[in-house]
Amino acid sequence: MRGPGRTGTAGVSAGAGSGVNLLALRSHNTALVLDLLRTAGDEGISRLELAERTGLTPQAVSKITGRLREDGLAAEAGRRASTGGKPRTVLRLVPEAGHAVGVHLDRDEVRAVLVDLRGTVVGERRAALDLGAGAQAVLAAVTGAVRESVAGLGSALLGAGVALPGPLDHARGVLRRVTGFPEWDGFPLREALAERLGVPVVVDKDTNAAALGLAAGGESGSFAYLHLGTGLGAGLMIGGSVHRGARTGAGEFGHQVIQLDGPPCTCGNRGCVEALCLGAVERGDLEEAARVLGAGAANVVGLLDIDVVLLGGRRVTAAPEAFVTGVATVLEARARRTGQDTVPVRVAPGGGRVVAVGAAQLVLGPVFGRGGG
Repeated sequence: MRGPGRTGTAGVSAGAGSGVNLLALRSHNTALVLDLLRTAGDEGISRLELAERTGLTPQAVSKITGRLREDGLAAEAGRRASTGGKPRTVLRLVPEAGHAVGVHLDRDEVRAVLVDLRGTVVGERRAALDLGAGAQAVLAAVTGAVRESVAGLGSALLGAGVALPGPLDHARGVLRRVTGFPEWDGFPLREALAERLGVPVVVDKDTNAAALGLAAGGESGSFAYLHLGTGLGAGLMIGGSVHRGARTGAGEFGHQVIQLDGPPCTCGNRGCVEALCLGAVERGDLEEAARVLGAGAANVVGLLDIDVVLLGGRRVTAAPEAFVTGVATVLEARARRTGQDTVPVRVAPGGGRVVAVGAAQLVLGPVFGRGGG
């Protein structure tokens, strides 16, 4: 699986003639202005306020906003009374002026969401998938899901973010030995998909993408997102940034060994949190599954001293109360032993879309000056 190969499917670079240039949008000052326009919402923000809050000169702000208006990314949102002189014109972001696709490539399903510049989902496609079916079949499935999600799109497609189980090399977009699917080792997924889609592609682990999306959606502080689906992993948001590690391998939460000589895991070890937790789920023992997940979460809390634990993934969304209660019980017991405050546990917002929406933020984040691709 080391060569990208071809599927014969045409690209999906929607709106290529709309004038929006992703590289131009990524300039620091433009990103500052765009992010303030985004957070201002429909009420908008004046040029004077933009200058005050960015530290840019009024002339620089006028130049940037003029270019954004020419590109259709900003528009007037009316006038606002000022403390003196004529009313100020306020500007707003035009969310439908640009879009990104987020793809969650799971072991048995591909989900693609189309989001606008505010991150609002405006389209979604899902299809069954076998990650072990080979590169050509998987690439065709991803390309098809993206093509369907952008069908009829009249504005610019800024790019596609693709999130899948790790480990992988985020910086180069190359897969490593994806747990359970070693045949993907060394496959240049980013290059292969960019060739087919005709737009920039960013590749990251599913849990990292979810953490990024949660932060963009308003989750603050340092947190761990624990994803229990076909596997078990963690996305770590530390100090406002996704912690990927020196070799982009951080967050292999499911493969911490907590029971020596325990049941075998797909990673080759024995007694991993993932093997124990999924084994309990398969037996229908959700109380035990939640207890095991809580033991792993307690290790993360003890190591990183995070603010909150967020739970997601299909196993969690199928029985949220059981998992929140079970994990919280373990963390409360830890807090009593250590004398520290209990770290709260919540279900992550977004349901089954949390990874795909986060994958779209791999593209949108840098546009607005936030971490991402």
